[in-house]
Amino acid sequence: MTTTSFTLLLGGSLAVTDRLRALTGGSRVIAADGGMRHAESLGVTPELWVGDFDSSDTGLIARFPTVERRSYPAAKAVTDGEIAVAEAIARGATRLICVGALGGERSDHALQHYLNALGLVEDGYEVVLTSGEEEAYPFAADSELALEMPKGALFSVLGFTTLEGLTIRNARYPLQDFSLPFGSSRTISNIAEGPISVSLSRGRAILLARPYDLSGA
Repeated sequence: MTTTSFTLLLGGSLAVTDRLRALTGGSRVIAADGGMRHAESLGVTPELWVGDFDSSDTGLIARFPTVERRSYPAAKAVTDGEIAVAEAIARGATRLICVGALGGERSDHALQHYLNALGLVEDGYEVVLTSGEEEAYPFAADSELALEMPKGALFSVLGFTTLEGLTIRNARYPLQDFSLPFGSSRTISNIAEGPISVSLSRGRAILLARPYDLSGA
């Protein structure tokens, strides 16, 4: 199946790294409101800019006069980020790279990005959330997530439910067919021995990676 990748520019914090450039390279781009400020640092021009524009000042809007803008009322039932995701899917996206999805001033938005991503993975989409320095990968039951990681880099597996059959490979603290209670910190702060893989038979989880953090090496 052909993979169609979309980068979605969201309003959280962003550090532009070589790994981020490689992740987003060649993808189509949609901006959500104030996430457009990341377009300049990434050197991209989105094909669409959506939102209520309460986070976009006149200066930012003036710098992108040719980008199609689709405005929504501030009193709406979904976030600007979710609108951007829906637009990408309508345009054929199978892979969604959510840039600026982690951190920032609105922790409620960041948490909602996690929850939305979990639902998208269950619907068959490939999703990564990134701040440039951190990357979050939701993964579904009965599938394997393989991830290139530098040896010594930190990562954690966050269970959003009780997890059954959790397996972590090529890490300092591997697990095999493990049952992780909901809320347990057992899988926080693991250390990659190089490329890692994770899988589970039941539950909902996100792998949060810090590829540039070698403090656990």
